[in-house]
Amino acid sequence: RVRQAAPELTTGRRVVGDTKSEAGKRVVVLPQFLHKDLRRHLDWYAEKGQDGLLFVGEKGAPFRRSSFGRKWRRARVAVGLPENFRPYDLRHTGHTLATRSGATLRDTMARAGQSSEKAAMIYQHSDLDRQTEVAGGLDQMVRAARRKAVEQANERSGGAEVVRGA
Repeated sequence: RVRQAAPELTTGRRVVGDTKSEAGKRVVVLPQFLHKDLRRHLDWYAEKGQDGLLFVGEKGAPFRRSSFGRKWRRARVAVGLPENFRPYDLRHTGHTLATRSGATLRDTMARAGQSSEKAAMIYQHSDLDRQTEVAGGLDQMVRAARRKAVEQANERSGGAEVVRGA
């Protein structure tokens, strides 16, 4: 559940307050495969309590940009992500995977807490794998329509089989 924002200003001061828009206040339903890892993270790393922060520094305080950058680089290298992969790329990945799973534009906007379609579209991408899936889906639809047309033609012809290329 996202109820507030707590951005760190360039001065280093953290400001707790409302999200950028009402859409930012939301419940994020996570896929089942994440539950075990999230539970482990909450138990081992997060601030304790119902209102505890998910990500804290070594001393229990909120992460600072400076310490996050060092940790991000180590983690990125450990899992083999390219040097130019940024934390915000995870948001792009999340949007793209959500749409590939069948989510609509409105679904992805709700998940990400976005109030404009323009903002949501920035994070959605299509790659060759997805284009191959789309082409496969189109192929299945057209082949099914052709089979149905042949079957209907055969029924109308009184049993004489009509053969058409499929």
